[in-house]
Amino acid sequence: MEKDSLLTPLSRRQFQISDQEFTRFSRFLEDSCGILLAGHKQYLVQSRLGKIMQDQGCESLNQLVDRLSSPGGAALKEGVIDAMTTNETLWFRDAHPFDILRDKILPEWHEKNSAGRLRVWSAACSTGQEPYSISMVLDEYKQLNPGQLKAGAEIIATDISSNVLSRARSGVYEMLAIGRGLSKERLHRYFSDKGDGCWAVNPDIKSRVRFNSLNLLGSYAGLGQFDVVFCRNVLIYFSTERKIEILRKIHKTLKPGGYLLLGASESLSGLNDCYKMIHCRPGIIYQAI
Repeated sequence: MEKDSLLTPLSRRQFQISDQEFTRFSRFLEDSCGILLAGHKQYLVQSRLGKIMQDQGCESLNQLVDRLSSPGGAALKEGVIDAMTTNETLWFRDAHPFDILRDKILPEWHEKNSAGRLRVWSAACSTGQEPYSISMVLDEYKQLNPGQLKAGAEIIATDISSNVLSRARSGVYEMLAIGRGLSKERLHRYFSDKGDGCWAVNPDIKSRVRFNSLNLLGSYAGLGQFDVVFCRNVLIYFSTERKIEILRKIHKTLKPGGYLLLGASESLSGLNDCYKMIHCRPGIIYQAI
């Protein structure tokens, strides 16, 4: 090894990964959180774990996996999963799911549950843009339909990453994140300017949302029952078997007739005993049966 490379911090140079090491780490990641790494994603491991490797003094990916598997490795495991699952997201991503919520799901729900309290689950909520977007839609719906949602609404937002949940709970976003999908009208209606280029979600929008840590491979027993579940743009990272397992567990959390909304590139297959496809033009949603 050249002398100059020894002087370069590991976080600034790409450590080498053998095929065996990549396979072993991929198996660890799938067993821990369900994420399935494609064979060409070695670059992702190199770019996201460099600092952790340096901090841990690990010279190889095998050394890191050994520490992850050893007693007392829980904090390190959480940090690695954080690094491998943290993704940027958008406000009102794809737009039509939120239009469907406002124009179809909420009016239908009110017809059947005029005195009830609406419960929505935002699964894999990342840094909070989706659940806060849902809360804004509920506010807009209430303004257009005075007297509806009188018992209020609760949005449960979950993610496996404690890091993104902490950012989501704060409800404070820099202008770069604010600009991704949020209109100026909604910005000024639902946020307050905190200075230094940061904006905070207004308390009335924030109060509807409760953030919890949840691994989609784990138990959903403590979540309760929901009228609507948003599980968007996360199932694409799971194997077919894990995806079916998750969708069946989600079905158990949905009230009869409740709705599941998936990402634009995601669909159901082989679950006709659980869900009925509804064409909304644009968009497809799934109703629990």
